[in-house]
Amino acid sequence: MKSQLVVGIDSSTTATKAIAWDHDGHKIAEGTGPIRLFTPAPDYYEQDSEDWWNSMVEALRKLLQNIDNNRITAISIANQRETFVGLDKYGKPVRPAIIWLDERCKGNVDRFASDIGENFIHQVTGKPKDYAPVVYRLAWMLENERDLYKSVSRFCDVQSYLVYRLTGNYKTSWASADPLGILDLEKKEWAGDILSRLEITPGNLPEIYSPGVVLGIITKAAACATGLKEGTKVVAGGGDGQAAGLGVNALRSERAYLNLGTAVVSGTYSRKYRTYRSFRTMSSCDGVGYYYETSLRSGTFLLDWFIRNVLKINPAGNKSIYSLLEEEARQVEAGCQGLMILPYWNAVMNPYWDPGARGCMIGLSSRHHRGHLYRALLEGIAMEQSLATQAVEQATGDKTEEYAVIGGGAKSDLWCQIIADISGTKIVRMVSDEASSLGAGITAAVAAGWFRSFEDAANNMVRPDRVILPNSGFSDQYRELLLKYRQIYPAIRDIR
Repeated sequence: MKSQLVVGIDSSTTATKAIAWDHDGHKIAEGTGPIRLFTPAPDYYEQDSEDWWNSMVEALRKLLQNIDNNRITAISIANQRETFVGLDKYGKPVRPAIIWLDERCKGNVDRFASDIGENFIHQVTGKPKDYAPVVYRLAWMLENERDLYKSVSRFCDVQSYLVYRLTGNYKTSWASADPLGILDLEKKEWAGDILSRLEITPGNLPEIYSPGVVLGIITKAAACATGLKEGTKVVAGGGDGQAAGLGVNALRSERAYLNLGTAVVSGTYSRKYRTYRSFRTMSSCDGVGYYYETSLRSGTFLLDWFIRNVLKINPAGNKSIYSLLEEEARQVEAGCQGLMILPYWNAVMNPYWDPGARGCMIGLSSRHHRGHLYRALLEGIAMEQSLATQAVEQATGDKTEEYAVIGGGAKSDLWCQIIADISGTKIVRMVSDEASSLGAGITAAVAAGWFRSFEDAANNMVRPDRVILPNSGFSDQYRELLLKYRQIYPAIRDIR
């Protein structure tokens, strides 16, 4: 068993990573392949589903340049969520895939939710009314592209599409189907009332299984394309967020995962199915639990926006700008001399679920320079996360004692310290920063029989690294700042 490997595939928005993991959670080899993104109109975001496949093929072929495919016993996929493609009866896309960034369905959200019942949708799917779940983009397509919509034989999430290309089976994990917003999350079956309103049946969707279940084996054609051995097991994984939760061993309520990526996403684990407006409920990749997930669409996206559009610097050609800004921000006192930023550049999800919300800066004066602005961005996001976690704690009674941080922002010592200071919660970095791939690898390891349970697998394959503790000296100052920050959105909500 020790010589065997599993592969966790992280099919994200911009690239696919294929990483081989050993029994102890060590990264043995990896390969990557890019995925193109198209914006055919403002607020429209699409991809060619063939690129998902080609990217995965490239990543696997690069991986297999460094390891023998006979060592790989199983593979599993973590995928970008809230993204779908419609396939005809021959398995060909009827139109480009519509991905999670897309906002074209905003005008359909209120109408569709009203027809079905906003509370009903929330209770059944775990998702408060918001344009993120695929259900509203399906409603948009039914209304605006009816002929194309009616020509679809299967609507596929990213995982089911890739599983189909690998095995010939239209199957997916319920942790990948869940973010579509058409799954009865507690019963783990497609929600018939919602499907009826969308004029589709379960036959138009992939079969759904628990994470860790073998969905099929690599076909001869897929083996020729990828370099994997024919007959290799393909295991149900999950959405990249939930997979990351498994990949940092967030399988108890005390440890929440915190992804400081393009968006800032955090999840608190529970065995209980609950729905509140302060979070969206997601299924866990351990197959039995749930994540109470909070999300802010402006994470590192907002930092890059500031650098590109305010400072007029291209970070791709000047990577030192991040460390320079961080050092300038480090010299600024906590609270930025009264400057606060509400980071709603891309609207707000929990707890307000307001697609019309916008960001703002308050307290600017002539003494502020770019170091103040940069630190205020970091503090604004940290304050938003602190309030989001407090809301989850108040709704559930669970206490978050530590954040397991992942994503590009997790590399920032300053940002991690600010989050720890504002929230009063310790920060834990993991040895591996590839949490989504490792989470997928853990599901493959369980299916391969390496471990008796997901808990055993995570305890063995996930290793903490550095711990960042809150600075108690800032607690009173930030506590007062949080009280002020909490008042900003309610005060400006009606100014549009």
